[in-house]
Amino acid sequence: MILTTTEKIANKEVEKTLGLVKGNVIQSKHVGKDIIASFKQIIGGEIKQYTEMLSEAREIATKRMITKAEKLDADAIINVRFMTSMVMTGAAEILAYGTAVKLKKD
Repeated sequence: MILTTTEKIANKEVEKTLGLVKGNVIQSKHVGKDIIASFKQIIGGEIKQYTEMLSEAREIATKRMITKAEKLDADAIINVRFMTSMVMTGAAEILAYGTAVKLKKD
């Protein structure tokens, strides 16, 4: 599956637009890591626990989006975007979305 943030793929032509595909997940870390993160807020610097949490969530959301595109028999997803929102303290939703397309065969 080709994923791109652009509306075109080099040396490829879109034959058919199949529609919007999306995948989302709400991810959180356990309380112990939230406590560590709160101390990090006081002294500053990267909060690695949340970086890891959001990276994991992006991967899950992306996989879910790809699965939906595969069900449509898509060759690629163009205009891929990610959106995040805080659902509650220590939990965030990641939404991955894009346009599933069928590419012309060479």
